[in-house]
Amino acid sequence: MARSTKPSSFEALPLAGKVALLIMLLAVVSAIYYFALHMGVVEEIEQAEAQHQRLERSMVEAQERQREYLRLTQELAEREAIDRRNKRVLPEQAEIAAFLQDINREAELTGLDIKLVEPRPEETQQHYVKIPVNLRVTGRFHQLAKFFFNVSRVERAVSMENIQLTQPTLTDTEDVVLTVSTLATTYRRPAAAAPSAAGAPRAGAGSMSPGMRGGMH
Repeated sequence: MARSTKPSSFEALPLAGKVALLIMLLAVVSAIYYFALHMGVVEEIEQAEAQHQRLERSMVEAQERQREYLRLTQELAEREAIDRRNKRVLPEQAEIAAFLQDINREAELTGLDIKLVEPRPEETQQHYVKIPVNLRVTGRFHQLAKFFFNVSRVERAVSMENIQLTQPTLTDTEDVVLTVSTLATTYRRPAAAAPSAAGAPRAGAGSMSPGMRGGMH
């Protein structure tokens, strides 16, 4: 006796039911894919974008720091160059031998005859120390003018004070030779004072007086 087989539940469903079941299965699979794979990828992308933005901000900050470093380095180099020039104009030591050598060189270049070089005691002022030297030279007028002009152009601060023209004489070529007595004064920085109890340096140390560079009176 043959056994009768019952149709399966899926087969027993009508066509509309089968279509609806397949749609439900596709929806479940799509939901699993979306939550299990797609959401993970989206989250990784968002994290990567956030990391990229942080790196961009860090790069911008690093570039700003680099520009600031270059600016400060250039400013420091310029300040050091200015300080070196200031030390040549107003040295920390008297350097009287170098000063007299400059005077002697300029006198020789202009053809003057040096009759007297007499260093005087230093005179301490508020912001600098004066180093006067009595100087007497002889020469023609244009030589003297050139000598004073050249002295005013040396790097070190020099002033010519109390200029006196005396004893004009005529040479064989009828040129007038003059004797000039003057006080050639150069300057140096005062010695640094010991710091006070509050640790503050003495005000004005190492500063320059306006108009002192190469002046003649």
